[in-house]
Amino acid sequence: MVKLNKIYTRTGDAGQSGLVDGSRVSKASARMHAIGEVDEANSAVGLAATSVEGERGSMLRRIQNELFDLGADLATPGEMEGALRILPSQVERLESEIDAMNADLAPLTSFVLPGGSTAVAALHLARATVRRAERWTVALGDEEALNPAALAYLNRLSDHLFVMARHVANEEGGDLLWQPGATRT
Repeated sequence: MVKLNKIYTRTGDAGQSGLVDGSRVSKASARMHAIGEVDEANSAVGLAATSVEGERGSMLRRIQNELFDLGADLATPGEMEGALRILPSQVERLESEIDAMNADLAPLTSFVLPGGSTAVAALHLARATVRRAERWTVALGDEEALNPAALAYLNRLSDHLFVMARHVANEEGGDLLWQPGATRT
């Protein structure tokens, strides 16, 4: 359980941040970039959740909790007994949800433009933000070993958000499709 009585600690004033194991790293490190991008992705998912209801909203709130778990995973270097880690079962659940949403959708015939409604645009923004978090997590993984499920989770999550955006768009009249060269004169 987390308990925060005091929000500022001054321990990061010199440009370093503490990790779960007690070590300190530069706030400019790949690890802190990855953690920060996951935090930003969580905020983008939260914004998207304000635009959808029902089971989709429940999925996004579950994902927000898992993104905090992912942040804890990334903030725990190496092997540490009892560390909070993303599990393959969480990746598998995302895949099941993707398959269920995708079953109702027609195959794509073009790339999808990220818009059409506030909900669809918010989901695409969350997807793009998750992709950036994934790139920074890959950069961290190039430097040191990571939980493979953490990378798989981010990869699958961007797919999940893409399919959810298409699912919402489908109910609103369909995807906005890219028309290559359509504005050329």
